[in-house]
Amino acid sequence: MSWTPTRVFVARLLGLDVFDPAGDRVGRLRDVVVIPRGVRPPQSVGIVVEVPGKRRVFVPMTRVTSMDQSQIITTGLINLRRFEQRGAEQLILGDVFDSHVTLVEDGTEATIEDLAIDQQRNGDWLVSKLFVRRLLGGRGLRGLRRGETLLVDWEDTRRGAGQGRGAAQFLATHEDLKPADFADAMQEMSDQRRLEVVSELQDERLADVLQELPEDDQVEILSALDLERAADVLEEMDPDDAADLLADLPADKAEELLQLMEPEEAEDVRRLLQYDEGTAGSVMTPVPVVLPPEATVAEALAHVRREELSPALASSIYICRPPLETPTGRYLGTVHIQQLLRSAPPEQLGTLVDKNLEPIHDLAPIGDVARAMAQYNLNSIAVVNEDGRLVGAVTVDDLLDHLLPDDWRVHEDGEPVKKFGGRFG
Repeated sequence: MSWTPTRVFVARLLGLDVFDPAGDRVGRLRDVVVIPRGVRPPQSVGIVVEVPGKRRVFVPMTRVTSMDQSQIITTGLINLRRFEQRGAEQLILGDVFDSHVTLVEDGTEATIEDLAIDQQRNGDWLVSKLFVRRLLGGRGLRGLRRGETLLVDWEDTRRGAGQGRGAAQFLATHEDLKPADFADAMQEMSDQRRLEVVSELQDERLADVLQELPEDDQVEILSALDLERAADVLEEMDPDDAADLLADLPADKAEELLQLMEPEEAEDVRRLLQYDEGTAGSVMTPVPVVLPPEATVAEALAHVRREELSPALASSIYICRPPLETPTGRYLGTVHIQQLLRSAPPEQLGTLVDKNLEPIHDLAPIGDVARAMAQYNLNSIAVVNEDGRLVGAVTVDDLLDHLLPDDWRVHEDGEPVKKFGGRFG
């Protein structure tokens, strides 16, 4: 009986559901792990599966019983410890896609956009084909076109350098990813690949992505930047996120970065750093939407339409006496966005204030903030100082960031481990 190897293209597998033998969904495939073997084709040793809680775990190929372009089935025995890249392991999405190879036939350079892995008679999965896009016309040879796509044997290519350009290609093909999803992809990259991508990112985009990464990764990336760029990125971050990041740095390094920031941006961050951890002041944003009581509903709606405002921050307008920059004049109350939508555009905000909603003191513990927001079903709540001046607002997303465990982005409790063991156990 002849043997027909099973062939799958990795790009088409990404995002597929992974099931156990009973048909229960285990998670979703996020990457494939391969080991380079010199002149021989790389071997796929496992897959990376995202299980509930966004934890990514390693499943050896020996536990994959079926894999095609529609679904993946495993034995159901999964080690739920978080995946960590080891030794020579490479991730197809994180390390191989968008990297460069040289085509042996004509010496031109190409970018890897997909690759195929074949299952052999002994059960091993080996890289067999590369789907590449030609970068250059190549040495004046006729008939060669930039951007041409080719399916070539792995043996007919040589791995090139040029990883920086691969990073640029990665950004071009993933520019529509939300910051949280982009951060997930960066966590699966090697350290070198991650820094190459960081070097290509615009400061504003990098700031958005940094805010979605675990604290240790934030510190590692910021520390790898030169001081001038690190200060520029901090300026683009929300003040509360920038303060949290600076608090994790050595005091002298944090002060050096604050000195390099624009004075107005640095002042907001410095005020947050003065609060003890675990207080309302330590988790608030110092730049909520603040308007005087004479402002109209139409003016308020124009303010909350600003693209840079998060939905939680846009849900409330804080009414204060001048000055309107925090710390403001006397805090008068809050107007909720639902009230704006139910009111006539010329109506003044002072007539719509919710006077029954008490603000939170800036030194109050986070537990008090959580109880108040839960009791009144709020997306954000005003924070005032002892003089009754508005100093900021706590939003529900910032509150959750501080209530959840430090490793919530990469760890999920409550899901039983079906089996423990080593990488290939």
